[in-house]
Order: sequence, then structure tokens, then C-alpha cells
Amino acid sequence: MSRDVVVLDYGSGNVRSAVRALERVGARVELTADREAALAADGLLVPGVGNFHACMAGLAAADGPTLVRQRVAAGGAVLGVCVGMQVMFDASTEPSTAPLPGVGEWPGTVSRLHAPVVPHMGWSRVEAPEGSVLFAGLESERFYFVHSYAAHTFEPSAAAGHPAARATWATHGERFVAAVEDGPLTATQFHPEKSGSAGLALLENWVRAL
Repeated sequence: MSRDVVVLDYGSGNVRSAVRALERVGARVELTADREAALAADGLLVPGVGNFHACMAGLAAADGPTLVRQRVAAGGAVLGVCVGMQVMFDASTEPSTAPLPGVGEWPGTVSRLHAPVVPHMGWSRVEAPEGSVLFAGLESERFYFVHSYAAHTFEPSAAAGHPAARATWATHGERFVAAVEDGPLTATQFHPEKSGSAGLALLENWVRAL
């Protein structure tokens, strides 16, 4: 059964490849910043490339944080990708002349990777938790990363409505959060739309679960 997915168009790059990848796995996709469409869709994908604070400024201009919070509160599926994952946390240490807080769905601050080579650019395996819906059948696959910053902890409070939240991990110099599954809110630090057949299978898992 096909699902309606909105890719939030707030000025972030790389949105066309996300649209094409979702279409390839059978979703009906609309690239738009329209509020009503974003709230009504079966799934909302929040892309993100570049600087955390620049992405937050673009999101804020499109009322993105409110859209995300309203969808999540109502049980509506949201998928953040790359910096679209990072902005779901409270904050980032990435330099900016106009720093902004994150959406704040998860506690914690995104910080620079400590590794011999940064940015982390290439294919890496991930450590998915048992029972993962997102990584079902993909436990031994590699995914494509391009980033210099990441979340290094994931400790959502069960009292705050996150009793079943689960993190997937990867390593580049140090261990970092590669993905999160938290009820309706899901996110990946890697780019599924650039991760070949494994990325398409992951997107298909997400669309199928909508």
C-alpha cells in the first residue's frame, strides 16, 4: 500500500535525491514547505546538510520545529536525515555567528567527532539494537556518512515519554549515534538516499511502517 510522504522543503540541499529514493520504494512524495501538507502526510522527512545552526534558521523560517513537535505529539511519523537528525537534539557546538537551539526532542548536545580524519566521509557498518524496525534485514550492511559532528550520547528519559527509544551506533575514531528509533520520531546520521540498495531497503522499512 502506497504512503504519502512530504519531504520538507526549507532550503536544505540534497532534497531531490531523497525524493527520488522514496519514490523508488513506492511512496507518493511531495517536496513542499506547505504546513497543511506536512501535517497531513503519512510521513514527513526532514533533510539537512551543512551547518547545524544554518539548518535551524531555515527550519525556523518554515515553522519546521513546530511541525515536527505537532506531528510527534500526534503520533505522526518523522524521519530526520544527517543534520536533520542532529537538529532533533537540544544543541550543537558547531561554530556559528548566530547560534540557535535545536528542536529539542532529545536531550543532549551534538559535538565534533574526535577522529584522525574529519569529516567522516564514507561507508561504515552500524550496530543496530535487537528488534529494530528500521534495520530489519540490514544488520550487516554499510551506510554512507558525510559529517563532522554527531551525538555521542543518547539517554532519553522514560518519564518524558520515551520508554522504548533505541539508538543505533557507529564508530569513526569514537562511537557515535548513527540512528534513533523513538516511536514516531526516527532519524539517521547517514544518508539512506546515498547508501545504495541498503539505504533503499531502510527507507522501504520506514515507509512500510507508516
